[in-house]
Amino acid sequence: MNTLKTILRILMAAFMIYGGVNHFLNPAFYEPFMPDFFPKDLANYASGAVEIILGIGLLIPKYRKLAAWGLIGLMIIFLPLHIWDLFKETPAIGSKTAAWIRIPVQFLFIAWIWWVGQEDKKS
Repeated sequence: MNTLKTILRILMAAFMIYGGVNHFLNPAFYEPFMPDFFPKDLANYASGAVEIILGIGLLIPKYRKLAAWGLIGLMIIFLPLHIWDLFKETPAIGSKTAAWIRIPVQFLFIAWIWWVGQEDKKS
């Protein structure tokens, strides 16, 4: 089980680091996801930096649990944006179907991050 958890931890960390880097390389991609009242550049770059830092933290045993809780918090903060996107006439994610699927996927990510952030059991 520890091998599976390690693989899933690395995969989630890579996903978060990649997503964070993408905030800097392709900021226009994220703009439609944010409400107009958001300071879009600040929100985009700050969330990208946080994703990178917490993704790296997930790989460092000393910071793993803290990083996991930080990522869970980030996923919870992003959840209202995904719900807001769902109710837009044309969701930024592409389609209504994709917007509907994204909501349970967000909860799946939260559970995934929680699990890989837990201490490994000694064999």
